Amino acid sequence: MSAATAASPQNRPSGAPPRALEDTGQTIEQLDALGVLMGKARTAVSGVIFGQDSVVEQTLITVLSGGHALLIGVPGLGKSRLVETMGVVLGLNTKRVQFTPDLMPADIIGGEVLDEVDGRRSFRFVPGPVFCQLLMADEINRASPRTQSALLQSMQEQRVAIAGFEHRLPRPFHVLATQNPIEQEGTYPLPEAQLDRFLLAIDITYPDIDSERAMLLATTGSESQGADPVMTPEQLIDAQSLIRRMPIGEAVVDAILAMVRGGRPESTDLDVVRHHVAWGPGPRAAQALMLACRSRAILGGRLMPSLDDVAALAGPVLRHRMALNFSARADGVALDEVIDRLVERLG
Repeated sequence: MSAATAASPQNRPSGAPPRALEDTGQTIEQLDALGVLMGKARTAVSGVIFGQDSVVEQTLITVLSGGHALLIGVPGLGKSRLVETMGVVLGLNTKRVQFTPDLMPADIIGGEVLDEVDGRRSFRFVPGPVFCQLLMADEINRASPRTQSALLQSMQEQRVAIAGFEHRLPRPFHVLATQNPIEQEGTYPLPEAQLDRFLLAIDITYPDIDSERAMLLATTGSESQGADPVMTPEQLIDAQSLIRRMPIGEAVVDAILAMVRGGRPESTDLDVVRHHVAWGPGPRAAQALMLACRSRAILGGRLMPSLDDVAALAGPVLRHRMALNFSARADGVALDEVIDRLVERLG
């Protein structure tokens, strides 16, 4: 993918020209190299996770964008395996927390213990499992809301406050949380404020028969297939910084704003939103969509995002940032149908 290719009409969205970059030539070379590297990472993860290409793509988009992901699906679909493989491929220090109803906030973020040395007593901070680079919050909605909220500050500010002292988390820091469908017994809905901290909500469905056959043969033999490291944490941090310097056309920016603002009952001109949506996405949704579109373009071998990226990522970005009202439930309107109507307006 060359600079000439990036500047060609088919790779540039319609509308006003893209925003200018400092040192464009060097940035294009860096984006080219990042595209190759992320392609290798995607291949490595897909070699272990069968039949979930879109899930692998969206998970990589989340990490490349510097965000957190909520993996939603019934047990046994390989969510834990996905997070483990992501940690290996990206070279991240990974830890896992199994969320249960009796889990306490201190079990996640840590706490202070009283030590006695040479007759002197003092408090010492013992870090919890959140002090890692990739945290797997397994079955996050099986814990109480109090424990779920213990991750809020960590996810937003990458630090925790204990007894009046702040402790920084390692960089990079990402949470990949798995969630069982709320219809299952023993689950608690996540608070809206925490849901908004997840960049994407990724639905994981059953694989097709060919993928399930390949998975069956690969995972029940004498040797289990694994992945090799492709990146380092330092490379990932540089990539996340580079993503924010990626050019984006005004047409894509306008589409993102129209998508987000069109999902709010107060400002929309769509009857289905006005009559069936209780509350819509906030500005953080637009930020998430902007970053995710850039990351998806890199994974697709392109140097600029397009309207197709906005359409493809509308569901994962918006579905956990909107809520239907009682009228929608009575009329049998699903949230994905509302989002599809928003996507249709992109043309």
